[in-house]
Amino acid sequence: MLKRMVICSLIVVCAVNSDNIVVGSPRSADSILQAGAAQVKITPPIGVPMSGYYYERASIGVHNDLYAHALVFAVSGKKIALVTCDLIGMDAGIVAQIRGLVEQETGIPGQCVMISATHTHTGPTIPRGTKRDKAKSQAGKLLARYLEDLHGRIALSIEQANNRLQPADISVAVGYEDSISFNRRFFMTDGTVGWNPGKLNPKIIKPAGPIDPAVAVVYLESMDGKPISTYVNFANHLDTVGGLEYSADYPYTLYTLLGQIKSPDMVTLFAQGCSGNINHLNVKSRTRQKGHDEAMRIGTVLSGEVLKTYSKLRRLSPDAVSASSEIVKLPLVKVDDETVAKARKIAATYNTSKAAPFMELVNAFKVISVYERNGKPLDAEVQVLALGDDLAWVGLPGEIFVEIGLAIKKDSPFETTIVTELANGSIGYVPDRKAYAEGNYEPVSARCAPSSGELLVETSLRLLRDLKKI
Repeated sequence: MLKRMVICSLIVVCAVNSDNIVVGSPRSADSILQAGAAQVKITPPIGVPMSGYYYERASIGVHNDLYAHALVFAVSGKKIALVTCDLIGMDAGIVAQIRGLVEQETGIPGQCVMISATHTHTGPTIPRGTKRDKAKSQAGKLLARYLEDLHGRIALSIEQANNRLQPADISVAVGYEDSISFNRRFFMTDGTVGWNPGKLNPKIIKPAGPIDPAVAVVYLESMDGKPISTYVNFANHLDTVGGLEYSADYPYTLYTLLGQIKSPDMVTLFAQGCSGNINHLNVKSRTRQKGHDEAMRIGTVLSGEVLKTYSKLRRLSPDAVSASSEIVKLPLVKVDDETVAKARKIAATYNTSKAAPFMELVNAFKVISVYERNGKPLDAEVQVLALGDDLAWVGLPGEIFVEIGLAIKKDSPFETTIVTELANGSIGYVPDRKAYAEGNYEPVSARCAPSSGELLVETSLRLLRDLKKI
């Protein structure tokens, strides 16, 4: 039951040197919102292994630099921080290191820091302790040295944002953009559910699920009207660019255009919404959708919606910041000895000229990963941050199906709730319950058992309701 599967519940005030349970502070003269933003470059050296695919590749150049983008809020000395990184994912071990450094340097409790990844496939590999991790090659050694410094660079972005705290006005609005994201799972004429079945495929009947067209925008400016930061959340898998050059993918265009229009000093954060089954491919169009031009197109359309949403901004007057975090024990899918033996033979073909078919490799790596956990459940941190009673963020540590994010937002007690995937860890795909029976890539890849996604929804809503009472 839920109570036996969830441990380590924490609700904290996010105050420097405070271990007290959260109690909302009454509005007072000194409870003015302060905000600070900063970004720090995290581009790896050339030659580091790149992320996102089931084969090895090393970078040969830089199309645009990668950054950690940080935003810190403070009310009456209590603080929360959000960081979005131009990376494929966020390992829980790196998160723990970053939080430790941040707490040491700024006093912000680790539970009050949300660290997420945009999921760019043109950044460095972030190892997750699986058989796909390679460290013996020269590229692997370069990656190891890069990772030694990565947590410090990300922590530095938070420290710099904290040092730039100043009285600020905050506004929020949610825009709508439904032309650049698509559910990538489809009901097919043969009765199956296809995954990325190809453009103009005559066997496609209709999408097997929804999209989330919401474009959440949080805007901060100084008391004299100078832009500080724009935080954007949108659900659309980042795998547009491809190639062997580092790139932040379509968020790079978002960062660039908003900076040109608002201020080059403004820090833009892009947070990935729940997009485990969402991507940018329109199967009804024959147009090729890959490369920097396509990333620029998508980023431009998204930027346009953000600009339109600026005109709808609603000013907030938060009188407190609060945070809650809980580790959910997600059960594993079941594997047996016979399946494991077969999986090891298939995995041995990885990155060879005789590599097994893609889906066989996906299943093999999942089976081996699950088996090597010896029955130990997956630790999934569900984190909630809130500004007053109006605005809340939920962080989930994987590639989360869109249905899960929509369910959280639908029943959240906060007027605006922003759900971010790949936050504070990366446990792989987390489909909704029905997807397991439908099959194909994401459920085959998932290490967590059916109903794990629904458990994350239940936990998120409970934490949101607890904070709303504060």
